[in-house]
Amino acid sequence: MQIRDLPHPDPGVPDVRSGGRFLVWLYRMQLGGQFKAMAWGLVHTGAVASFPVPVGIAVQAVADRSGADLALAGGLMAVLGVLISVGDTMLHRAAVTNWITAVARIQQLLARKTAELGSALTRRVAAGEVVAVSTGDLEKIGWFVEAISRFSAAALTTVGVCVALVIYQPTLGVVVAIGVPVLALAVLPLLPRATRRADEQREKAGRATELASDTVAGLRVLRGIGGEELFLGRYRTASQDVRKAAVRSARMWSLISAVQVALPGLLLIVVVWYGARLALDGRIEVGALVTMYSAVTFLLYPLQHFEEIAQAYSFSRPSAKRAARVLALSRPTDGRITDHAPLRGDLYDPATGLLAPAGRLTAVVCGDPDAAGRLAERLGGHPANEPDERDERDAPVTGAPDEANSAGEGGEKDREEAAADAAGPTLAPLPSVELGGTPLDDVPRDAARRAVLVQDKDPVLLSGTLHELFDVPSSGAVTAEQALAAAQCDDVLAALAQSGTDGSGDPMHSRITERGRSLSGGQRQRLALARSLVTDPEVLVLDEPTSAVDSHTEARIADGLRALRDGRTTIVLTSSPLVLDRADQVVFLPEGKVTAVGPHRDLLRTSAAYHSVVTRETDEERARKQAADASVPREDPQEDPGEGPRADPRDGAQGASHEAPAGIPRDTEPATPPHARVGALDSIEETA
Repeated sequence: MQIRDLPHPDPGVPDVRSGGRFLVWLYRMQLGGQFKAMAWGLVHTGAVASFPVPVGIAVQAVADRSGADLALAGGLMAVLGVLISVGDTMLHRAAVTNWITAVARIQQLLARKTAELGSALTRRVAAGEVVAVSTGDLEKIGWFVEAISRFSAAALTTVGVCVALVIYQPTLGVVVAIGVPVLALAVLPLLPRATRRADEQREKAGRATELASDTVAGLRVLRGIGGEELFLGRYRTASQDVRKAAVRSARMWSLISAVQVALPGLLLIVVVWYGARLALDGRIEVGALVTMYSAVTFLLYPLQHFEEIAQAYSFSRPSAKRAARVLALSRPTDGRITDHAPLRGDLYDPATGLLAPAGRLTAVVCGDPDAAGRLAERLGGHPANEPDERDERDAPVTGAPDEANSAGEGGEKDREEAAADAAGPTLAPLPSVELGGTPLDDVPRDAARRAVLVQDKDPVLLSGTLHELFDVPSSGAVTAEQALAAAQCDDVLAALAQSGTDGSGDPMHSRITERGRSLSGGQRQRLALARSLVTDPEVLVLDEPTSAVDSHTEARIADGLRALRDGRTTIVLTSSPLVLDRADQVVFLPEGKVTAVGPHRDLLRTSAAYHSVVTRETDEERARKQAADASVPREDPQEDPGEGPRADPRDGAQGASHEAPAGIPRDTEPATPPHARVGALDSIEETA
């Protein structure tokens, strides 16, 4: 495999039973490249190891005043010099190729796993861990893959040199043959401690990365409650823990490096001392002594590769373990039904009782944004037992004394509660969502995704032109222009046309920066909605698609969505009165169960809980308002022809949304009072 052949046609099926097995599988997948690098490594190290031979011949030729032997030594040095240069160049080329192809293979595996799991990936594994695997961990795994070929060549050359020395000069050769294995094995007692310290450093670095990722993701919310300093302080503490762990790890590796320098030096002193005595006694020639000295000096070079491979393995093993953990996550791809009929009809969720009639616009009010997100994922055909899986990010980490000590008196109580939870009954898997009577879990995942499209509350816009953004699989029944018009993207198109760099003035050729950062939140949300509308799926599930737009734009989007999706099943999870008022039916689903179904205005009058969720009005506030309305005498509209009918107080949120100024977002809430901020910070500290 050459770099120009990337990406791999098929990255393969990795062995993810452990980090070590994953590294072995990765090595086996590129045996050809490894053998090629090892062959060039043998050429390089073999030439370096052979260099003492012409040096010894040259010294002896000077002592014997032999011009022919001196010329022979010069010729051998020239040949070995060429072999060293070519071997080193090709070894580096082959080793780096192995590094790049191995990293590319892992990247393809991670991309395939991300596409397979979708949004469930970050629910099973912390976002910071995913970032660590896809960045720093790949570099460390690649380092081990690159170093293993150099180590193999160095090990074989070392064995060959020791055997040659025993044959060439048995007296000194035996000393070298005994001393070299001792030098190679001398650092083994230090490796477990160094590995543990490296693992501790990586573990703390991973936690710091997760904390940083979570803090950045929730920075806007933290600023709203004044909690950013609390989390920044925690990140400072985590960062200092990483620094201390890195220093402790570096001390151990510096000790190993010192041992690798000191012991070979002692061996060299012993060989020179013993060889000088043999030369004085006339048992060996001066050239042989120089050859033995040069050979022992050479052996210091492959011993460095022994240290490198030990360090590379200790750093790559936890990285490979994390990569294997992510790649081990799975989701069923093949359903029990392969020859199913076209997926059409009513969408029904047996777990909640939600029924979305085919071809109609159904609005769902949950009251809890997290519950709405989980419901949207279920409606998209995710595995039925997925919501019951424990989030691996919350799994307790063993072997962390600092956390154990910080538990304090509550640790025993927590352990008792954990034991009670473990002894309790396990939750039964939830039944599958059905489309037209066919369980989505029983059909292949790709078929379910084609039939049901879910847009979550925070959709991502990839960088590229607007034309590339809308280049998605679709039925072809809805054009990009129609989708953009329905999503009220006129101002977005005008802004993109002005910012275009090609001079054409066509917004479809304007580029969108990474994650749409050059656009406002409302503009990103509307472009994402237009992209979903272009696909024209049989069932479209939208989770809060208008939360970042003003009320006037929201009303037009609701009208455009209803008109464009006429005859297609659409489910909108929202609590906006403007969208709810335009839905064919509204389903009220508090606490995971359907409690009321009907038009928005009817539910406002008949369901107090629904009224509180939609208008964000507490029971006390509603009681006070009703009492105030009852205390005011009602005037007959006929007595004052200029006065119109009174607005129903229960529809106040709806009218307020229509009349809100354009500059004030619809979702704007009263400022958080100081005492509420203190309570929120206390709850954050207790939760963390």
